[in-house]
Amino acid sequence: MSNPKRQPEAPAAQLDLTNTAIAFASLSDEQLKQAIFLFKVIGNPLVVKLGPTFADLSLKLRLPIQGLIKKTIFSHFCGGETIPDCLPRIEKLGSKSVGTILDFAREGGGQDADFDLVTQEIIRTIDMAAQHRSLIPFAVFKPTGVATLDLLAKLDRGEQLSADEQAAFERVKGRFEAICQHAAKKRVRIMIDAEETWIQKTVDALAMDLMARLNKEQAIVFNTVQLYRHDRLEFIKACHQTAKENGFYLGLKLVRGAYLEKENNVAAREGRPSPINPSKEATDREYNEALKFCVAHVDRIAICAGTHNEDSVRLLVELMAQHHLAPNDERIHFAQLLGMSDHISFNLAAAGYLVAKYVPYGTVSELLPYLTRRAQENSSVLGQSSRELDLLNREYARRKAAKK
Repeated sequence: MSNPKRQPEAPAAQLDLTNTAIAFASLSDEQLKQAIFLFKVIGNPLVVKLGPTFADLSLKLRLPIQGLIKKTIFSHFCGGETIPDCLPRIEKLGSKSVGTILDFAREGGGQDADFDLVTQEIIRTIDMAAQHRSLIPFAVFKPTGVATLDLLAKLDRGEQLSADEQAAFERVKGRFEAICQHAAKKRVRIMIDAEETWIQKTVDALAMDLMARLNKEQAIVFNTVQLYRHDRLEFIKACHQTAKENGFYLGLKLVRGAYLEKENNVAAREGRPSPINPSKEATDREYNEALKFCVAHVDRIAICAGTHNEDSVRLLVELMAQHHLAPNDERIHFAQLLGMSDHISFNLAAAGYLVAKYVPYGTVSELLPYLTRRAQENSSVLGQSSRELDLLNREYARRKAAKK
């Protein structure tokens, strides 16, 4: 992997994440007002609790709600229904030096034909990224989009597979291989999303095997690490040692985690200790320690820091300065969800750092569970509704004052 140009140390205090003019420059006055209204609505706990159920039922009953969803929450948090639909959003983000990570929302339906369809769509996102390298720095796929949860869980438990199950697993490995090999051929970074702990061991093994074979020259394949798990920092260190000993580069997307409530509930039901850290503070410490370790070993590790946490963002900026890494060092990216934490994304990009937005796409019915999962299970995002609203209101007031 080539070493980017080094830069002199610069304090992270120079990074201003409060500039709402930069954060919301891409929003018209009307879009700004719509965003304010949207965050007022989703900031209501009752709406968050009952809204997804109501929307799902309405879609199943074919009530005329799809148009309303598309004009509000869908248009704010999603790129469109197809890859071509996303192009205007991709170009708009790119005009502000923010990249796009196209995230196909459909999950596999349990049949090989469904899994193969998802595989081919992921390959199309890779081709799109190869055609627009400066706009789309990563492709991504979710393991349960190409494999059944039951099969992965059985493998994680170490149970003997039947002949049919073994054949099914070979097809799963073939899909992982097809996606990642195509990414390597096109030289497009591909991220493998994280799953629940009871299937993650198998996903980790598949990811490590692919990294060992495809990351010989640079990090192409990235595995996702959820730092709300208390064992993940040691996991990162073990993966680094394996990569070092076997001569390949480690690609890691670092997130806090998306299945907290489910993980705790399942652990309690099964009478075993929870795999999740005992507090948010503990998770924050684990995440920040992971950043420190990865930047200290950036000669072997490339990271995408998926975070909406301002303290972690500032820490990573500080670490880059301490290690004399240029803001545009290709081994370090920041990522946030589309429609969230624009003050982080756009101010980082304006300062020269490499930033991308996760842009989910698919039909309204396909994206409903995706958005529900983001709202209900990702507490680091859910807790930001009031912060988002405050920032939007500040920008609205700034524009209003500027017109006087």
